[in-house]
Amino acid sequence: MAGVGFRRLALALSKRKGPGISALLSGCRAASGVSKDSLPGPYPNTPEERAAAAKKYNIRIEDYEPYPDKGEGFGDYPKLPDRSQHERDPWYQWDHPDLRRNWGEPMHWDFDMYIRNRVDTSPSPVSWSTMCKHLFGFIGLMLFLFYVGEKMPSYQPVAAKQYPYSNLHLEKGGDPEKQPEEVKHYEI
Repeated sequence: MAGVGFRRLALALSKRKGPGISALLSGCRAASGVSKDSLPGPYPNTPEERAAAAKKYNIRIEDYEPYPDKGEGFGDYPKLPDRSQHERDPWYQWDHPDLRRNWGEPMHWDFDMYIRNRVDTSPSPVSWSTMCKHLFGFIGLMLFLFYVGEKMPSYQPVAAKQYPYSNLHLEKGGDPEKQPEEVKHYEI
């Protein structure tokens, strides 16, 4: 009986009797995702538009700077500093501790690049000159050892292969009538 009801519904939807599947799906929306308010709007040209965009993204007007209008679709989205989440204080009580961000705080346009398991933009504790000295010192040491290894090769001493039964006299084509000379094998 249930199959008959489903068949009628499928036929009604396929013949477009009634509102149809498009009306059914247009009433649905995702419970998560980006809202219309957080999507970038048009590029702000006037000071009033800049103030409205700064308020929209919870940024002070003095700190608000949009991306340059080059037709790339950034609109009024704020240009945030290129800093990774490593640089943010780990002991602060963040709303989202894993992401080290607070609720309502704008995200960097390239947010996925600056998460903690990607790019780390924090300053290095070692200077660039020290890193270069260590790198070139290691490469120089390896080249020197390679050179020394070529001039003075080292290898394991190898004796001649030892075979049983008088050095395989018969197997190597020796005369069976003739007695082979005895080969002495020594153990080290």
